[in-house]
Amino acid sequence: MPGRAARTTALAAVIAATVVSMPSAHAQPADDALKVYNDLTREAETLSQDHLKAQSDLSRANGIVVAATEAEKKALAESEQFRGQVDTLTESTFEGARLNDLSAFLTSTSQQDFLERMQAMNIIAADQNEAVSRMNATLAAATKARTDAATAAAAADKLAGEVSTRKVAMDQQVTVARNKLQSLTAPQRQTLANPGPKVPVGSVNVPAGAAGVALNFALGEQGKPYVFGSNGPNSWDCSSLMQAAYRAAGVSIPRVTYDQAKVGRGVGRGEVAPGDLIIYYAGQSHVAMAVDGTRAVHASTEGVPVKIANIDSIGPISVIRRVVG
Repeated sequence: MPGRAARTTALAAVIAATVVSMPSAHAQPADDALKVYNDLTREAETLSQDHLKAQSDLSRANGIVVAATEAEKKALAESEQFRGQVDTLTESTFEGARLNDLSAFLTSTSQQDFLERMQAMNIIAADQNEAVSRMNATLAAATKARTDAATAAAAADKLAGEVSTRKVAMDQQVTVARNKLQSLTAPQRQTLANPGPKVPVGSVNVPAGAAGVALNFALGEQGKPYVFGSNGPNSWDCSSLMQAAYRAAGVSIPRVTYDQAKVGRGVGRGEVAPGDLIIYYAGQSHVAMAVDGTRAVHASTEGVPVKIANIDSIGPISVIRRVVG
């Protein structure tokens, strides 16, 4: 995603400054301390999504390397097959005679025999030309596949380094956020941990089909903890909960918020319906699922359980996507 590398570098500086200058929870008003924590966790969530995206890109790049390598092997095997055919045709003779018009004329015993020999030689020549052409085509395909594999391997190596860099930045920011959580007072942590009123599965009108199944899944996860980068089933991050919910409905959606912001079709705020994905912030680093026109269920951040919140209170909305329908 464009800008992620620059953001990683900038946030590394922010993290270092935060570790040095961040005031203790006891030196801050409660609201200020919670705001600092929320800001830190939002940065950590962004870096977590960046890391997951880099991992996904790396996996895709490795898949391209494997596919290109297999294509090269297949093309080389086919070229060897056609090479053998070319060799056989090159060595072929027609009853020991050279395959040209003169030899056909000199060795034929009649006009009809001459015509038959000419026809046979034309067929052999055509077969030979086709075999040579196909051999050359497969060799060209093998060369291209080898080039593609080398290019993909170089890209994969670069992405592997990016994954490592993003993981370091993510781990640092997550540590800062977790330390800040532990520095909060017990009442502050209780405020964060408050699950709020739960919406029981089956108590809301869900749409028929995949969106309804996905929403019921997400509602069933209320109260479970948020953990950065978690894939369930005992804890979630924001995007893994959405992916698992739609997977339960038999629909595959991407793992990270950046890609979830592209699935299905976009709808306006006034059109939001149960099961829609609501992507938040300009960087599209957080996602929730609409319960109805005013509420959404989401995995918020560490220290906060999966819960229901007002759609507009979660953060500034970037896009709303209807996955199915």
